Parts: sequence; C-alpha cells; structure tokens
Amino acid sequence: MTGRAEHETRTSGRLDPLLIGITREAISAVGGFAGGVYLRSGTPRLLRLAVLSGLPGPLFRPWWRMHVDRRFPVADAYRLGVQVVLPDATETMRRYPQFAAGLPFQFGSLYVPVVGRSTTYGVLTLLRPSVSDTTEVLPDRDRMAQLAEDLGEALWDLEQDGGPDVAWDGEPLCVRPPTTQPPAGRMGRFTWDPASGVVTADSRLHALLGVPPGESTDTPEALADAVAAADAQEILTALRETSVGRPPPLPLPVHAADGGLRLLELWTPEETAESPEPRAVRGLVLDPDIGSAGDGAADLLPEGVFCLDRLGLIVYANERAARLLGRPRARLLGRSLGEEVPWLDPSAYEDHLREALLSSHPAHFHVVRPLQPGLQPGEEPCPDPRGGGDWLALSVYPGPDILTCTIVSANRVADPVPEPARPHEGGTPAGAPGPDGPAAGVSSMAPLYRPIVLAIALTEAVTARQVSAVVMQELLPAFGGRRLAIYLLQDRHLYLAWESGFPQGFLAPFEGVGLDARLPGVETLTSGRPLFFESMQQLATAYPGIPLDATEGSRAFLPLIASGRPVGSCILGFDGPRGFSTEERTVLTALAGLIAHAMEKAQRYDSEAALARGLQQALLPRRLSAHPQVETVGRYLPGTQGMDVGGDWYDVVESGDGLALVIGDVQGHGVQAAATMGQLRSAVRAFALGDRPPDEVMSGTNHLLIDLDPGLFASCCYIRLDPLTGLARVARAGHPPPILRHPDGRTHVLDIPGGVVLGVDPQAHYPVTDLRLDPGAILALYTDGLVEQPGVDIDEGITALRVALARAGAPAGRPGGHPGNRPGGRSLAGVADRLTAKARHVADRPDDIALLLATRRSEPRPNG
Repeated sequence: MTGRAEHETRTSGRLDPLLIGITREAISAVGGFAGGVYLRSGTPRLLRLAVLSGLPGPLFRPWWRMHVDRRFPVADAYRLGVQVVLPDATETMRRYPQFAAGLPFQFGSLYVPVVGRSTTYGVLTLLRPSVSDTTEVLPDRDRMAQLAEDLGEALWDLEQDGGPDVAWDGEPLCVRPPTTQPPAGRMGRFTWDPASGVVTADSRLHALLGVPPGESTDTPEALADAVAAADAQEILTALRETSVGRPPPLPLPVHAADGGLRLLELWTPEETAESPEPRAVRGLVLDPDIGSAGDGAADLLPEGVFCLDRLGLIVYANERAARLLGRPRARLLGRSLGEEVPWLDPSAYEDHLREALLSSHPAHFHVVRPLQPGLQPGEEPCPDPRGGGDWLALSVYPGPDILTCTIVSANRVADPVPEPARPHEGGTPAGAPGPDGPAAGVSSMAPLYRPIVLAIALTEAVTARQVSAVVMQELLPAFGGRRLAIYLLQDRHLYLAWESGFPQGFLAPFEGVGLDARLPGVETLTSGRPLFFESMQQLATAYPGIPLDATEGSRAFLPLIASGRPVGSCILGFDGPRGFSTEERTVLTALAGLIAHAMEKAQRYDSEAALARGLQQALLPRRLSAHPQVETVGRYLPGTQGMDVGGDWYDVVESGDGLALVIGDVQGHGVQAAATMGQLRSAVRAFALGDRPPDEVMSGTNHLLIDLDPGLFASCCYIRLDPLTGLARVARAGHPPPILRHPDGRTHVLDIPGGVVLGVDPQAHYPVTDLRLDPGAILALYTDGLVEQPGVDIDEGITALRVALARAGAPAGRPGGHPGNRPGGRSLAGVADRLTAKARHVADRPDDIALLLATRRSEPRPNG
C-alpha cells in the first residue's frame, strides 16, 4: 500500500468514529430520536449523507444526496452558513414546502453548519419531537452549535494532518442511536487482551451461551464458536479490527446454533484513533429474545407480532407473524423486512414506517401477499381458494427504541366489480380491488404527496429545460420510470424538447411529426386522452409497424393540455411490464395537466428571455474604444438562474484626449432591466464624449434615471483616464471598489469614497478621487455577480478576486510580473478569462457578471 493510500485509510478510520460519536452525542444531548451528518462530496455543490443514526438508511435513500442550491433546510444551512430551526411540521411546511411534502409527518428538526476555521465541511442534523414554542428549541440549538463547532475543528485538524480534503462519496453509515433504556433480554460481557490472547467472560455470558461447567471460552476462537459457530470467522475479524481502533459501527447480528438472533457489540476502553498496537477489547453479547415464557405467551395470540429496531431490523417475531410473512422465524431475525420478505412491495409500507419512525403516531395499512410468493423449504403458504392474493392488515406502534408491529389477515367477503379496460389502456389495472382485498389506495401514501412535491418543484422551474428536468427528477422516480420524452407543439408539428433513457437516435424519426400521424404521442394530444400500455406487445398490437425501443416494458402517453390549449405530449417508459391502477392513471393525468401549465409558462418565458437577450446584445458595445497606450478587455456572463438577462454593462468611451472606463449594474433582471441599462449607457456615453468631469457624469446620469422613473436603481463606477500620464479620476455610485494590480504583482482594493446608487436621491453628491495607473499595472472593474455569494460576506469575495488577480496577472510559471512588459507575460484577455473561469462553470448562477480590465503600455503600440 502506498503512503498516500495508507494515510487515506488512516484518515477514514479516524473520520468514521468521529462522525458517529458526534451524532450520537447530539441525539443524547438534545433528546432527539435520530440525527446525522451531511458532508461535502467530490462532486461540486453536492452534499452526501455520511452518518445516519436512528433511522433505516434505505428507507431514507431519497435524502442521501442534496444539492446545495435546493430549497431544503440542509442545503440552506450549508450554503448560507446559518442555523435552521424547524420546531414543528407547520413551520417546516411554511418555510420548506417541498421538503415537508416529501415527509408529511409531525416532527421537528435542527440543522447546524459544520465549520472548521473558514472551511464549511457539512451540516449536523437532528430530528426530534415537535414543539409548539420555538423558544423551547433554543437551548438545544446552542448545544448543537457547540457540537458542530467541535466537529468542524476536528475535521480541520484531520485535513491539516497531511491527508486529503474531508469529503464523503459513499453510502451513509447507518448506526443505532443511544438507547433510552437498558436493552431487554439476556446479556453477558467479556474482555479480550490481545497481548496475552486471554478472554475473560462474566458468569452471565457463560449462562447465556450455555457453557457447561469445566469448559472454557478463554480464547477468541472458543468464544466465537460459543457465540455463533457459523459466524465465527466474522467475529474473529471484528475482534482484530476493534483492537486496532476500527470497531464495527453497528452491533453485529449473528445467529446461534438454534437460529436465534444474537447481537455482538465491541469497543475499546479508550475512544482514541487507530493504532498499530492492539489494545484490549470489551464486548457485550445480547440475546434480544423475550424468553421462552414470553414466546409461549406470544405464540398463543391470534395475531402476528414482530418488532423492529430503529434501523429497520427485525429483532423479534412470534410464530404467527413468521407464518403470515411466509418465512421461518430464524430467517427473519436480524434482517430487514424488505430484504427478507421480497414479495412485500416497499411502496406499500415505506411511507407508513417513515411516519412511525418520525412521529409518535401509530400507522395502519394493508398489503397484499401473492398466493405463491416463491416459498422456500420450511415456509408455509397462505392458501386462498379463489386464486387471488391474501390481504394482510399491519399496524406499527412507535417506541423510543423499538417499533412493535402487528399483522393479521384482512380478507374481504364482498367481491367488487372490476373496472373494465379502456381501449389502448391495457387490461385489469394492477392493484385494483380484488375479491379479497381492501379498497385500492390504502396501501401507500405516496400518491397523495408525490403530486404535491412535483407541483411545488414546478413552481420553481422557469425555462422549458428546467420544467423537463423537474419531471425527470420528481415524476420518474415516483412511478419507477426509466425513460422520458417531452414533445412540444409548434406549427401543428411535435418537436422533441427533452429525452432521457431512450437509445441514442431512436427518437430522431419522430422529430417534427405532424398531427395527422398515427402515433400514440400524437393521438394522446389530439384526443386529449392518456394512453397506457402494460406491455410492448400491447403497444405493437394497437399500432402495427410502430418502431419499438425495447421488447420488454410498458409505456404511458400523456397529453399536455393547459386551459384547453394543446401544448405537447409526454412519454413515460418503464423497463418491465406493469399495470396502471385507477389511482395511478388519475394521478398521472393530473400531473400531465400540471406539466402542461408549467411548460406553457416556460415557453412564454423563453420567448421573453430571447427578446431580452437580443435587446441586451444590441445594447452592449460591439467593440471598445482604443488608444495606442491603453489596452482594455471586457467580459460579460449572463445569469443562468431564472431570467438569464440583466442590467450589467461595461463600456470604454473616448473622452477628450483620454478614455472613460465605465461599469454599471441595473437592479433586477428581464427586459425592463436591459432597457434601463441601454438608456443609462447611452447617457454616460453622451456625458463622456463631452469630456464632462466624473462627478458631473454621475450626477447627470442620476437625474436622468430619476426622471425616467422605471422603479429601478443602478450602481456605477466611472473612471476618466489620461493615457499619457496615467492619471485617473474616479467617481463611484454604490458600486464595488476597483482593484489595482501593480507591476510588481502587489494588489489592493482601492479606497474610493462614493455616493449612493443612481436613481434614489436627486441631491446625491459623488466625490472624485485621483489615482495613478503605472505602465504594466492592471485596473479591474467588476459587478457584484463576480464577488457575491449567498451567505458569504461580499468583502470575502472581493478579497478572493484580488488574490486571483495577483495570480492571473503573473506570467506563466512566475509569481509576479506584468503582461506586455516581460517575455511570456499573460495577455490581458487571458487574465480576464482566468478571472471569470470559475463563474463560467457554475451551473445555476443567480446574477449577471461584468468585468472590465485596463492596462497601460510602456510604449505606444505601433500602427499597422
């Protein structure tokens, strides 16, 4: 193993127990029932859940990844560097409706950024019972803040130890929370000294393991065989790993010879980092079984009873529960419900289990078990003479450490009449009421809140591309889809706006098809009726000769119609054959209407944005005025979040025998901001061409903006430069200060007194400051989009730009120097590109960016 790999392994070994320890301490200190830590990942602007304590990880998979720009409490805490306190579900819904719609349960939560020195590593989160008064949460928030601060310092120390940056790119560690009471069941303790190889066990452990008098468990091998002979090797490996500081994060579930579940927990007396020297290991063996007497009583109950811990593992099941679930009891213990009972559809119980874990309310629901779910030897069928499935009623009763579940048969006597199939829509809807089942729709809460989640997300989507991305991110996962295509109507033809999951080039022949074509994507729009095909064969039968992208699968074609106006059509593809229940058809049809309205709004927006972009491009200078002794370079980047056009501008204007350097920023975005920018730019050019002093230019432009009364204000920085002497006179109206890079590489932010922004005060005064631009120096003017980030002081952004200018202005491979005066100096255009490179790669840039650089040459540029 290389030194680098060894260090990364060592860092990981120190990181895991650190995160687990802080999470458990937070749960204990605040009285929560679950918590976790999100860390930054190797993917820019993406957080990953590193540790989850008190909740089953797979059950909360949709929240494992979190983009920092999403409107979620974790993202806000990280991005803005603020604590987010949500005392109850009402406040959560008010502030974060999309998050609340995904977890519509009664609980409170806290989110505290984890910061080490000046580095934000992630967010410490805690889930707790809801409270009505926010002040009740304040002491808990302070304790969380202290723990987050301790964690941040520890992570910073880890990085300073010469290792890689602290980041998390794997699945979360799912660990048990601190128990609120001693564990039930029999248990015994032991200690293993690696130096002597001796295991010392107490009498309770001998009794638990049934060790006869005279026999011993004084070696690791003997202990492992006595605890669980079938899992002995795993136990020995865990003992060795624990002795060098790598204990398992979870108690190990192992099975005794009779199949009973046992839990093995290991730790070292000192909570220290990894060490090459083995240390003493302490252990606890727990038999969580309630005992033979309790077993006998539970087996007499007419209903099945089983218990889950807070990680979703089955820790107890009576014989009746095992029979109804169709698995021997020995196979259930220590395993997750979904893992060991494969016929149990996760959508039928996951929402209810989440509710029981996150709130104190019992959950009641129904599931259907197939008649023959692929029984293994020793498993019993649930016979049903009528040939359908067997409906089971489940109830989950939450507790602080254990969830108690009951399960009983819930077959119905009445035979509801099945809904007839519609043309092109398949046969009997999957999941529809059968002769033995409760009414459809009681098995999952997902259809209730998935439309809400999609609707909320669509309100935040502005462009057609954003709408399509929301459909792919929110709609497809909700229904298990793998393929998506969205066509929009234009001039009585359908054009592809978005596709995902289809083979490359498959959709090309359908581009621009007319409304007279006999295709399901066309007919769903012209008829206004959704079309559902439960198999590809069904699709091929309904449309003979239609090209198919797969031999297996199912398809849904949805019309996009907004207020009676056709917008386009949406195609959902599923990998395997599947039915569409009445409820799913209704929900998908309703969602198609939401998508159509969002897409229609997006099309109007795109048209306005195109107009604004054209207007803005027409108003920005095509070329900058030149002078033999001055070089200037400008850059403009439109915002990519929301309306991607704004009021930023720059200009270079001949002013007498000198040059005027101008940069400005009109508040807001859209056509109005762009139009106002054009008017201001024209006014400043007129004043500059007349060689008016900088303060008069600012005052005259200020009065013009007030007279126009567009309801907007603007910032501006105006510099009149004498190219021969380098004398510059500066006036500033609420704009970020210029940055000057000297020829020797030193940079500093210019202290330029300024007046208020333009368009506010007709009596505003704009003082003038003189400075000198030496040959080879670089003067940088910029708008706030280049230096401002949410939650970060703008001064930090200006400092970062100053440092970047110092580096970017140096010749390649040298720390100092100035362009144009040394061989190999970086061109001014290259400097501008380097200063804006990072911003160009920001996918969701909220503001426009304008940059103007100017430098004086030592000698005039020769003509020709």
